[in-house]
Amino acid sequence: MEKASFSLKDYKFIKVELDFSNLNSSSIELIIEPEGVFHNSTGVYDLAFTFKANAEMKNETKINQIIYVKCIAYFEFNKILKFEDIPEYFYTNSIAILFPYIRAFVSTLTLQANIPPIILPTMNLISLQEKLKANTKEI
Repeated sequence: MEKASFSLKDYKFIKVELDFSNLNSSSIELIIEPEGVFHNSTGVYDLAFTFKANAEMKNETKINQIIYVKCIAYFEFNKILKFEDIPEYFYTNSIAILFPYIRAFVSTLTLQANIPPIILPTMNLISLQEKLKANTKEI
């Protein structure tokens, strides 16, 4: 069996915010914003994955952010590549690899806050491939 061309080396949650103080609605809008940095000298790719959940608040007509989670994952290629040599499937697969960690974290976080847990649905993340690719820079 051939070794994978890249692997997840580490990840960490760098920013987390919750605000359920005036939650009025069970209808929640989910927003995912991926961006990346490719380090030419090391071949490491940093994937920043921002997850936001917005909902209607009591006594307000606007939608407010109730959850903000930012996670950074570090992917390493089995050989140092040039930026333009990153395979197309990396963008989709890196998001798919990281998403279960985000999903579990959000569920645990809301459960520990002693509110009904927010369980993110299984999602088709392929649409984020182009967004990640467009939001990737090299240094």
